[in-house]
Amino acid sequence: MSDPTTAGAAAGEPTGLWRGDAGDLPDRTRRALLRLVRGPYLSGAREALLWAVLLTDEAVIRSRLADLFLELVIDRDNEFAFVRNAPSGDAPKAVRSEALTFLDTAMLLVLRQTLLSEGGRGRVIVGQTEVFEQLAVFRTADRDEKDFASRVNSSWNKMQNKLRVLHAVGDDRAEISPVLRLLVDADQVRAITAEYQRITSDGDGEDTEPSMNAEGQAE
Repeated sequence: MSDPTTAGAAAGEPTGLWRGDAGDLPDRTRRALLRLVRGPYLSGAREALLWAVLLTDEAVIRSRLADLFLELVIDRDNEFAFVRNAPSGDAPKAVRSEALTFLDTAMLLVLRQTLLSEGGRGRVIVGQTEVFEQLAVFRTADRDEKDFASRVNSSWNKMQNKLRVLHAVGDDRAEISPVLRLLVDADQVRAITAEYQRITSDGDGEDTEPSMNAEGQAE
């Protein structure tokens, strides 16, 4: 692993990228670091060059992230990495949370359960229609079908374009990213499930905001 203070020099690479550049990391390492900070995650399957840099320069990247109160999470088996707030109650929150609606959260749970149930079978592809059908139970009596469909479709788009836990593979079909296993942990699942039970029993429907956010990008 690279030494956090000598990574650029040890590699024999120039580190001054512009006049007055005070950084001491090579261009490639800075790009991997920036990609992680921008979020929501770095995929080895989709960004092979940056993934290779991350593995080579993990020590210095992890150190620089810690300076920003960020913790690096790496799943080497599934080849993805992301950052999250440092596990310290006194540390400032460096990662911005994406507020999720009730249906956003419900869809995340459906996708996560599908991913876990298909674990070990390679890529997990899901159809938009089958996901929407599983969410239909959350349509309340005061919500007409057209409006509800619009809201569910909005959640589907958020999964692809903001959280990027879905990657389109064809008409109305998408691959579920394995990163979802770690983005939503067991504690969050229990909290969300309890919130669902409360909301459905109260009849509040999908307009109620759950007590969950998805960490995605640095402030």
